[in-house]
Amino acid sequence: MKKIGVSLILAAMLLPANVFAAKTLKLAHFQTADLSSPKHAASLAFKQYVESTTEGSLKVDVYPASQLGNGNTVMEGLELGSIQMGIVHDGAVGGYYKPFNVFAIPYLFSNHSEAWKVVDGPFLELMSKDMVKKNNIKLLAMADNGIRCFTNSKRQIKSPADMKGLKIRVMTSPIYIDLVKSLGASPQAIPWPELPTALQQKVVDGQENGVTNIVNASMYQTQKYFTADGHVFSWHAYMMNASFFNKLSDKEKEAVLDGISLAKTIHRGMTAAQDANAKTILTEKGMEVYNPTPAELAEFRKLAQPAGRKWVVEEIGEEWVAKLEGAIKATQ
Repeated sequence: MKKIGVSLILAAMLLPANVFAAKTLKLAHFQTADLSSPKHAASLAFKQYVESTTEGSLKVDVYPASQLGNGNTVMEGLELGSIQMGIVHDGAVGGYYKPFNVFAIPYLFSNHSEAWKVVDGPFLELMSKDMVKKNNIKLLAMADNGIRCFTNSKRQIKSPADMKGLKIRVMTSPIYIDLVKSLGASPQAIPWPELPTALQQKVVDGQENGVTNIVNASMYQTQKYFTADGHVFSWHAYMMNASFFNKLSDKEKEAVLDGISLAKTIHRGMTAAQDANAKTILTEKGMEVYNPTPAELAEFRKLAQPAGRKWVVEEIGEEWVAKLEGAIKATQ
């Protein structure tokens, strides 16, 4: 018995020090656990990079498909530290940290390049510092949740007049409710996990999302018409509990930041490719895709943008709106 005990002690002494110091990072997201899901593909790349680079001192456990709860639950977990990292959609982030709702103002960005320049620049650094101060959550990066467009099961939408009488599902965020109201339809706030059932049971006629989420949730089974109006450039925020991040070693912090940069690039590429190929992808799924003319888009913008901007200013003040508009202007 004594010989066995000594042998075990000697064997333990020969193990790398980081085996005993290993930290575990729980990473939560809501998309399905397959490589066609941008969030999951990016998460697995992050996991591989971080674990390899830190030589096992930082372990990453990925929890897809809302295994750790919905967006609100993940945001709470990030603040408390029970969840160390999350990739959360903009509706849930905005419900928890109000300044994030500034991104929901309709028709802000002209294209992907413009949007990425803004969220990769000083504006996001300012927002991250504010989020740490208010919620102990570090906003590390932004990746695409798809350019949000309207779908429905009744008719093709070519102008705001075509939206009258339609019941449209929106995220549980007041600005999306006001957006749909401003265009003449009836908004119904329904959480993401309940959306497929609501569409199947015809609780609502339509919804608004990017191509990635439409395909990921098989909405083409219940939605016939897609209008590429691109009213909101939607985001997934890569966030981490600030206290957890601060306790990492310099090497681990560098690995996390580089890993997120890698994940963000993969995530953006997959989602942007689907947005760019919306007509091909959705037509193959049986949907009818309509691309509004510039004049038709101007009609949507004229009704929707003032209502969205007004709500955001009333909710969070003019400061963040002015900062974002300034950041957009600087890229043009």
